[in-house]
Amino acid sequence: MSVLNESLIREVVADVLGKLDGVGAVATPKPSQAPSTSADKPACSCQSRTVSGETVPLRGRFGVFQDAAEACVAAQEAYLQLQKKGMAARRKIEEIVKAMADRNAEPWGKIEFEETKIGRLDHKVAKLQIIKLVPGVDWLRPDGRSGDHGITLEEYTPFGVVGAVTPSTHSIPTLSGNIVNIVAAGNAVVFNPHPGAARCAAMAVRAYNEAIYRETGIENIACTIEKPTLDSFNALCKSEQVRLLLVTGGPAVVKAAMQTGKRAICAGPGNPPVFVDDTCCTTRAARAIVEGAAFDNNLLCIGEKEVFVLENTADKLMEKMAGFGAVKLNSQQLAQLTKAAFSFKEGQGGGCAHASVNRDFIGKDPKVLADAAGISLPPQTQLLFAETDAQHPFVVEEQMMPFLPIVRVKSVEEGISRSLEAEHGYKHTSIIHSHDVENMTAMARALDTTIFVKNGPCMAGLGLGGEGYLSYSIATPTGEGITNPRTFTRVRRCVMVDNLRIY
Repeated sequence: MSVLNESLIREVVADVLGKLDGVGAVATPKPSQAPSTSADKPACSCQSRTVSGETVPLRGRFGVFQDAAEACVAAQEAYLQLQKKGMAARRKIEEIVKAMADRNAEPWGKIEFEETKIGRLDHKVAKLQIIKLVPGVDWLRPDGRSGDHGITLEEYTPFGVVGAVTPSTHSIPTLSGNIVNIVAAGNAVVFNPHPGAARCAAMAVRAYNEAIYRETGIENIACTIEKPTLDSFNALCKSEQVRLLLVTGGPAVVKAAMQTGKRAICAGPGNPPVFVDDTCCTTRAARAIVEGAAFDNNLLCIGEKEVFVLENTADKLMEKMAGFGAVKLNSQQLAQLTKAAFSFKEGQGGGCAHASVNRDFIGKDPKVLADAAGISLPPQTQLLFAETDAQHPFVVEEQMMPFLPIVRVKSVEEGISRSLEAEHGYKHTSIIHSHDVENMTAMARALDTTIFVKNGPCMAGLGLGGEGYLSYSIATPTGEGITNPRTFTRVRRCVMVDNLRIY
């Protein structure tokens, strides 16, 4: 990773945030950035669209809108423009987003980190640099068949406008990957981002739209609400232009999306367990567990959240973890951290079933957790861990902190059973470290998760160290899995009877 130019980034942050404070959300582009012809002027406050016979003014600029209804109308127009320009325009937009995400990874990662104040800066940058792994237009391949009675072609066709909700944990990366997938499929998109990351989302949307308009002439292919609220989310869901919803977030927003009556693709919560048996390479397992759980301070929904390990392997595993930058807490330090990291309902005696995570600790550096635990950390500490029982709040809750509970189990059967219990039936992600194929098979069948990683860190499930492709929206509640361009399409069949057959 290259060294960041702090003074340059501070200037970028100040400039971007200053622009976004204005009523229009963004400033007028410099003359050198503007389209070259008078016929292709960017969106302005006097622009309007005709919808259902009514003239609707659009008060957004380069995809950033105050009003959700206006954003949806603008996105519908962009979808129609994209239809006319065809696959070449889709491919061009894919190329633009991937190139810009990589080129701007450092300043944009810094901007997101400054706004959200969670995770790790170097990993914010890394998550943007890998947008190139998100699949695009080439993912859409029609299926043709012929026989005695003619030829049939099935192809993937767009819905129109997709309404999307993005999280604060990976705001620009999720938004960027969603644009690649959704536009590659032929759609436009309107984002209602998490309020805690709305400014950086607006900055990225504006930049993408400026570049896309210069290169293709298409306006507002990706829109966002400058100041997202529950009302703007409801307006997005009710809009007649929005034909499909994509929600990446917590249980509450997923539940709301699934109750709208519209088709919803939902990327919900996860609490990924790790099971370590006595056939694995403990050095490899320890390295992978620390690498995965420490990534972006454990903000990833696929990240290792709790470890179940056979008794005869536990001490060796923990010793190896300490060698890879993890620090073990004793029981007293664990108790102090637990008291600070969770709140408990009165009268419940601190029972883990009633614990809720203290948001002040989510995505924070290990030092913040260590201070709460009353311990000083050596330099370069990546992760904290401690031994707990299977009902501890750190096991039961999706806590998203650089801390791992380690639970000893007596048998493979118990390890798999405990993993299933901790995963809560989300069917999101699970991980095993084993060289026994039967143990791998047993866990895969029992947990039935969307992602199942064997002998690697969680990121391998998204193509980072393993084979496969990347997406930051993993649809577990609704079953689409790791989203790709086909996720955002309908299948359309075209039939020619008796003719054009090749048999």
